[in-house]
Amino acid sequence: MSNKLLVSGAAGQLGGAVVAHLLDTFGVDASRIVAGSRDPGKLADIAARGVATARVDFDDPASMAEAFAGIDTLLVISTDALGQPGKRLAQHKAAVAAAAKAGIRHIVYTSLINPEKSVIHFAPDHVGTEQALRDSGAGWTVLRNAWYMENLMAAIPSALESGTWYTASGTGSAGYVTRDDCARAAAAVLASGPTENAVHSITGPESLSVDDLVATLNKVNGTSIEVVQLDDAGFIGGLQAAGLPDILVNIISEFDRDVRAGTMAGASDAVKTLTGTAPVSFADFAATIKG
Repeated sequence: MSNKLLVSGAAGQLGGAVVAHLLDTFGVDASRIVAGSRDPGKLADIAARGVATARVDFDDPASMAEAFAGIDTLLVISTDALGQPGKRLAQHKAAVAAAAKAGIRHIVYTSLINPEKSVIHFAPDHVGTEQALRDSGAGWTVLRNAWYMENLMAAIPSALESGTWYTASGTGSAGYVTRDDCARAAAAVLASGPTENAVHSITGPESLSVDDLVATLNKVNGTSIEVVQLDDAGFIGGLQAAGLPDILVNIISEFDRDVRAGTMAGASDAVKTLTGTAPVSFADFAATIKG
C-alpha cells in the first residue's frame, strides 16, 4: 500500500511506540509515515530512522492544515490537556474537523473503555470526540484502551514495601493492558489501511480485581501483601496524605469507583485479532518488576 499515515503525539510514550511498531513490527516503509508533535524537535530519534516529522498542534489550525495535506490515515492520540475543562474536547474536535477538511479518509482515535458509563472526569471528552468522528464524514476507528498496567506502578512499589494495598475498588475488575499492546494495536490498524468504521476494546487477556493482582504479586515475589478496602472518602484521604497532586487523586479515585461499578470489567480478544499476537498478561508484567 502507498497510503500515507500520520501519528499525532509522536513525541509521547504511546505515539512513539506506535511509530516503532509501524516500522519494526509491521514493516511499514518509513517514507509512508509522518510523525507529528507540537514540538518536532522532540522527534529527532524518529527522524533519524527516515520518518518525516511535522508540527501538529491541535490548538493551531494552520499547523494541522499543512501537516494533514496528503495524509490518508490519521491517528489522533488523546491529548494531555486535563487541567482545563473543555480544552481537551475542543482540541480533539479541531483535529477531527481539520482532518475531514484535508480529505483524510480514515481517522483512528484512542479512547477509553465504556466512556459513556465512566465517572472519570475526562470521560465526556472521549464521548464527545467519538461523536465528532461519527459526524465527520470520514471513516473512523475507535480504540477504547483499558487502564494501563503501567499505571499500577502508582500502587505496586508501596504495596511491596508496606505489605498493604489500599483500594476503593471493591470486588470489581478491569482488563488491564500494557501501553505497548495499545501501541501495537493502533499500529496494526494504521498498517492495515482500514476502510470500515469500527470500535475495538483494547484490553489485556484477563479482567482482574485488586485481589487477583495482589495474589499474582505475592506469587511472583513471595510476599504476603494484604488488600485493605476503603470507602471513597478514606481512599481519597490516603492519596492526599501520600502527597499526590489533586489531578492524580481525582483520576485514581474515579478509576476505583469505575472498577467497583463494573464499568472497566471485561477482556476482549481485540489485541490478538488485530495484531496476531496475544497481549501481555499481568503475571508476565509482574515478573518484570520482581525484586
